[in-house]
Amino acid sequence: MLKAVIMAGGFGTRLRPLTSKIPKPMVPIMNKPMIEHIVRLLVSHKITDIVVLIFYHPNIIKNFLGDGKQFGASIQYVKAEADYGTAGSVRNAYDLIKGSRLLVISGDVLTDFDLTKAVSFHQSKNSKATLVLTRVNNPLEFGLVITDDKGKIVRFLEKPTWGEVFSDTVNTGIYVIEPDILEMVPYREDYDFSKDLFPSMLRQKMPLYGYAAEGYWRDVGNLNEYVDAQLDCLDQKVRLNMDGKSVEFNGAKIIAPEGFQMPHNFSARGTIVLGKDVTIGDDVDLEDSIIGNNCTVNSFSSVSRSILWDSVLVGEHSQMAGDVIGSGTIIGEQVEIEENVFISDDCIIGKKAKIKPNVKLWPKKVVDAGATLSRSLVWEDKWLSAIFTDARVTGTSNIEMNPEFAAKLGAAFGSLLGQGKYVICSRDSDTVSRMINRALIVGFMSAGVNVYDIRSTPIPIIRHELKSGRAAGGIHVRKSPFDPDLTDIIFLDHDGRDLSTNKARAVERLFFGEEFARAPHDQVGEIFFPERTNESYREDFIRSVDIDSIRLRKFDVVIDYSNGVASTLFPTIVGSLSARVIALNAYLDPKQLTKTTKQLESDLKQLSGIVKSLSFDFGFMFDAGAEKIFVVNEQGGFIEEDRLLSLVAKLFALAEPDLKQIAVPFSASAEIDLIASEHNLQVHRTKATHQALMNAAYEGKYDFVGGTKGGFIFPKFLFASDAMYSVAKILEMTAKTGLKLCEIDKMVPRLVMVKKNLDCPWSEKGSIMRKLIDFTKDEKRETIDGIKVHFEDGTWVHLLPDKERALFHINAESSKKEIAQSTANRFESKIVEWLADWAGGNR
Repeated sequence: MLKAVIMAGGFGTRLRPLTSKIPKPMVPIMNKPMIEHIVRLLVSHKITDIVVLIFYHPNIIKNFLGDGKQFGASIQYVKAEADYGTAGSVRNAYDLIKGSRLLVISGDVLTDFDLTKAVSFHQSKNSKATLVLTRVNNPLEFGLVITDDKGKIVRFLEKPTWGEVFSDTVNTGIYVIEPDILEMVPYREDYDFSKDLFPSMLRQKMPLYGYAAEGYWRDVGNLNEYVDAQLDCLDQKVRLNMDGKSVEFNGAKIIAPEGFQMPHNFSARGTIVLGKDVTIGDDVDLEDSIIGNNCTVNSFSSVSRSILWDSVLVGEHSQMAGDVIGSGTIIGEQVEIEENVFISDDCIIGKKAKIKPNVKLWPKKVVDAGATLSRSLVWEDKWLSAIFTDARVTGTSNIEMNPEFAAKLGAAFGSLLGQGKYVICSRDSDTVSRMINRALIVGFMSAGVNVYDIRSTPIPIIRHELKSGRAAGGIHVRKSPFDPDLTDIIFLDHDGRDLSTNKARAVERLFFGEEFARAPHDQVGEIFFPERTNESYREDFIRSVDIDSIRLRKFDVVIDYSNGVASTLFPTIVGSLSARVIALNAYLDPKQLTKTTKQLESDLKQLSGIVKSLSFDFGFMFDAGAEKIFVVNEQGGFIEEDRLLSLVAKLFALAEPDLKQIAVPFSASAEIDLIASEHNLQVHRTKATHQALMNAAYEGKYDFVGGTKGGFIFPKFLFASDAMYSVAKILEMTAKTGLKLCEIDKMVPRLVMVKKNLDCPWSEKGSIMRKLIDFTKDEKRETIDGIKVHFEDGTWVHLLPDKERALFHINAESSKKEIAQSTANRFESKIVEWLADWAGGNR
């Protein structure tokens, strides 16, 4: 016996303000709640025994669906007392579903999948659980599922990064499950299908399959997705059960109840859907819009690409375009509503009022007659569905990254941390950074979070301060090192590491929900200014290096501080090392914090020239945040970043003979493996992100963690890259070995790496990765971060979609340049061929 379970407990946080008064499954699509479309889909496939799982506003769903007879179904309900996760919620309904094969489906998606075919596939494979899959352009927000050619699941990736997108086939949240599988789910505990149950089945080698369904599917996860879903319906991209009669009218298509009377001089374009008892005045202009039941649009008004829920009144001479208007809202005469406005239920918009783009109104709000409602929400366009890139938020300075946005973001992070907790804030010397830092502090304080403001300081200092355990989290604000028009906010966890992806998404949910924990007036957070932060860092620094060995060598060093904050701290440290130092750009200049490629090359050329002309031992250049270094050897030669990692690893192996394990990025040169073989080291490869390198360092089993972009981690001091400490350790290791960098360079075999960047549309990244997986199926490969293919002669190629730009990276390495070049060219040609097929419509 087959039963359906509809998951209908969602809050719909990202659909607010539309879901302020109703659960997400009750949000209307084409004038019917989403859950009604799901029930009708099930019934059309003769699945009529249905259990609905409810949690948020449960009575609204129960009162609407009733016992299901009106839909030709039998519906029962189970209300959870807590959030038990997806699988746990189904297990909570055990008494109603035990012994039955189940089809589990969400009540807040829009789909027209052939469920009969999915069940038939499940039966034909004797599967214990079958996941219904589909292909999407951007798989990052979904669970990625990889199957073999028979449909058997071989791997899961929950919410992948671009480096893990080996396919564009994703989990739709629709499952066919055998009854005995529920016995694996703990009762009334938080347990998820995709995170817990299915991976467990995969580990136990149970029959677990994926069925790639044809048809339409959309997760209506945010306001933009909601509007797009409605427009897809108007474009007939999805098959739905529609009420009303379709008629042609002056080239437009109008779907309206029987007996609808066309008004005088009525103008229509595209597809118009009208609910029951709708009144349209004379000389009204409608375009690609959905008008709910009992609505009135009075004369001379215009409604374009908009959705009106039930019982909306639009006054004469009013205009709207690209908006959603909630039930019971009254819009007065001569009102202008610009694009991307979302108005919730029972609002009143006064006569001649103007509402600017991107405004959201919660229920029962009143806009006075003649008023202009305008908020500077330019950032909403960019960050309507996601804010973070890893643990960083980046936006155009004082436009996207403005004080209002920062205060709201601070309140969201503060709500996550909790009232009464402490947060540490720091920044660089840029004026915008100072402004955004203060706005974030305001947000923290409003959430009842106390603030330690350590003001202008290098990033390693705040990480070091958090390492002591005195705060629940931290932020650092800086001018982007890559673009002078951008500002970054870096979010840090309680231990100083970058904020995890899960916590970043939790901040996003609080941000978009706009439901912050505002502290009572007598519990608003306080602000403190610690005085010994730099001294504490300096003391730990000096204790952790072999200062005597460095002093004996009396190094001659040129240091370019890049006008960063390290210029206020490191001179006192390096001065205690008995080194003769020439300092460049050792003063704060906010205008110089970002270097163009041309400027960087010029500064490195200057650094090289000084080192060579003075016969100094080293030239070091810091990035402005003092996390990464650029290095020039004693002959004035610039050491390219991939090669620098090899030389520092070799130096460490020579200076520390007891060295056992090191960690490097997946993309690091195979030179590292040659060094490891010579010194009997174990090499662990991580994803090529600072977060992954920090996590490796934090494990405590690696003596050295090196990056390919000039960032080095020495875990005995700090779990994150630190340019100042890296300089001291390089001096220490060269002092211990008695070698110079050029001598080290001669000791390390040199391989050749060729790097290519291809333009690749975001929509095709998943498709390209899927094709590369198939193209390389007979090769030896790794898929830790992108795809790395190894060939018998030692050549390898690393294929990785860029996570921030519409690019695809190809890095190939070999002992010979021509082999590396031809390998990179081969994969470049293949990707270009696939992109050409896509552009020509041949997918």
